[in-house]
Amino acid sequence: MTADLLPALTGRARAAAHARAGDCACETAGTLADRPDGTVVRHADTVAKAHAPDADRAELAARLAVAARLPGILLPPLCPAPADLHGRLVTFWPYGVPVDPDAPDAAPWEAAATLLARLHRSPLPAPATVPPARDRGAPDARPVTPPPRNAGPPDARSVTVAATRPGEPDSRSVTPPATRAGAPDVRPATVPPPMRGPLKAARARDRLLAVAPGHPAAAPVLRAWDTLPAWARGEAPMPDSAVLCHGDLHLGQLVRHPAPDGPWLLIDVDDLGTGVPAWDLARPAAWFACGLLPPDEWTRFLTAYRAAGGPAVPADGDPWPALDVPARTLTVQTAALAVVRATAAGRPLDEVERAVVDACDRMMGIPAELTHGVPK
Repeated sequence: MTADLLPALTGRARAAAHARAGDCACETAGTLADRPDGTVVRHADTVAKAHAPDADRAELAARLAVAARLPGILLPPLCPAPADLHGRLVTFWPYGVPVDPDAPDAAPWEAAATLLARLHRSPLPAPATVPPARDRGAPDARPVTPPPRNAGPPDARSVTVAATRPGEPDSRSVTPPATRAGAPDVRPATVPPPMRGPLKAARARDRLLAVAPGHPAAAPVLRAWDTLPAWARGEAPMPDSAVLCHGDLHLGQLVRHPAPDGPWLLIDVDDLGTGVPAWDLARPAAWFACGLLPPDEWTRFLTAYRAAGGPAVPADGDPWPALDVPARTLTVQTAALAVVRATAAGRPLDEVERAVVDACDRMMGIPAELTHGVPK
């Protein structure tokens, strides 16, 4: 973060809050998070977030559009497009009350699961696609179903002419002709990009290699990483690309809005996109498998997801064949970051960090604690 970013972001949040309400409660202001991947500040009922330096403008705009389209599931943004500030993309949001970390018995597992199920069932917006043209500037040729063999010439009335003169787009269409010969022109602005979960897992592994490759716990984590399929390591496309996913679900990604007693909503669209819906269930599944999430809380979460018609797992029966790979991947990601944090702080692994590293060590062979859902 540049030295000027935080005060400038604070000023932007203040200006946005004052524009929304003349009687601004200026005493409720401060920094909510300040990390390399994002800085978040609050001023009264307005939150401003400076996204990671490598955030892509078009992808972030597409994710904002999804949040605006699903206001009962995701916290909707205050502005439809990101702003620029000191080389960072900035978005603005209404303030919501987060989950209280000091009240674990009140953790909203059912609400989280229900919101995920609704997100996973939400239809994707259709891309605006123009069929390929024969060459640059050629008319936008509409695909015509070929006639049966020996059926004679097609009826001219069934063929739509796309342009009246070469090089001119069809005035009846809002999408321009293809810009590259032989390639369809797909407009991605309204379609969310791929969910970033596997990419974040790969970055965690890279950080481990950069910061603590010789740490005693690094070896089992890296061996477990090598057992994962290519798509989970971010090295190949995900097998399912037709489902909207949050990409980084944990209880810190829920707020009540309107504050303080409104319904729970999902926040943080940085990783949102299309992908494998089981990824969104993977963190609580991994915690359960590592013995870190009590069985009753896991059961509440899974039962609520199924009751809401979530497609990530079967409606009944064993959920672990669907959860196995994502849960193992999130375990490796969590363990890699745990080793990085412990190394940076110059301390040994704590009990929780040791548990996820031990789970990685057990992944060599059949991961019984994950495929059968029995924590060990």
